[in-house]
Amino acid sequence: MSKTARRVSIFAGLVILLGSFAAARFLTQQKEPPQRKVAGTKVKTVDTLRVQNRQIPTQLQVQGELSAFDKIDIFSEVSGTLESTGRPFKVGTYFPKGSLLIEVDQEEAKLSLLSQKSNLLNAVTQLMPDLKIDYPESFQNWQNYLDSFEVEDPLAPFPEPVNEQEKYFIASRNLYSQYYNIKSAEERLDKYSIYAPFGGVLTSVSINPGAIVRAGQKLGELMNTNSYELEATVPLRDLKYIAEGNPVTLYSDAIPGEWKGRINRISNQVDESTQTVRVFIGVSGKELRENMYMRGEVVASSIDNAYPLPRRLLVDQGAVFVVRDSFLRLEEVQVVKMTDESAIVRGLPDGTPVMAEPIPDAFDGMKIKLARSGNAQSSNAAPKDSSLGAVE
Repeated sequence: MSKTARRVSIFAGLVILLGSFAAARFLTQQKEPPQRKVAGTKVKTVDTLRVQNRQIPTQLQVQGELSAFDKIDIFSEVSGTLESTGRPFKVGTYFPKGSLLIEVDQEEAKLSLLSQKSNLLNAVTQLMPDLKIDYPESFQNWQNYLDSFEVEDPLAPFPEPVNEQEKYFIASRNLYSQYYNIKSAEERLDKYSIYAPFGGVLTSVSINPGAIVRAGQKLGELMNTNSYELEATVPLRDLKYIAEGNPVTLYSDAIPGEWKGRINRISNQVDESTQTVRVFIGVSGKELRENMYMRGEVVASSIDNAYPLPRRLLVDQGAVFVVRDSFLRLEEVQVVKMTDESAIVRGLPDGTPVMAEPIPDAFDGMKIKLARSGNAQSSNAAPKDSSLGAVE
């Protein structure tokens, strides 16, 4: 190729390249720039609750273990051989009220008592001649006493002395001392037999029939199966809502059913570590057992002129958002009681529209739109569980 042809080719290439750059720039200038979006303010739509102040019955959640209301340790006050009775002295044996629990061999003690009574009979008999001469007015009374005296029967009281002289005369013969020694022996003889003070079962036994019983030895434990108590703890702040006699409904996770009880006692002592007070609830039932775990609800006192709000609506535990002329307004309320689900509050007039659901980043003065007229949506059911505190 000649030099002239090469130069023409290079020149033509440069012209084409420059024309392409010019055309591209022209087209770029002809394209309209994208329009910037202008941020607008979106008004949020909310539902409302209408406040209806009323008397709100409250309930208090309790839980604990059952213990028998009547439970006694059985001790022997005398010594001797333990004898068999009509029922085996074994764990789980039921004894009706008044039935024989323990029988200790009393033959020796009984013979000793009969001997003392015979000595007294002899002493009174020797007294009669002197009474007939010195105190004829009392002779017939003592004669009647002798006629009715039976060694096997309980000792009857002495005749009342007619005057002081007769009383001193009887005392000088040591009759009063013998009388009271015999009465003491009769009382001790009764201790060889122990009767059930209430219907119940033996929960522990430490001796078998035929063994030697020592005075002061523990023989077993008797528990009443008809009456129980549940010991629960109540926060000190909630103590003002309950009182002795309040009804309680109890449940068990192990067996079906429910049991009705009442608060029997409320302790005056506060646990320093938990700031709780012990409450004792009486309950009975055939299905119940000692150490059984139960939970329940105490019917507590009512709160007047208050309204239960969902807890999620509280702001800083002391205020709520209400709607005023399509704007949110933050108003303080008095929180009377807190439960797991509700906050019982005072300070809102009837009919006040309260925001029904919390809005993220809500603030006082925020513009809103009502979704509807705002009829009351809150439940009329009494709030349960007072595991959180009350402020009054």
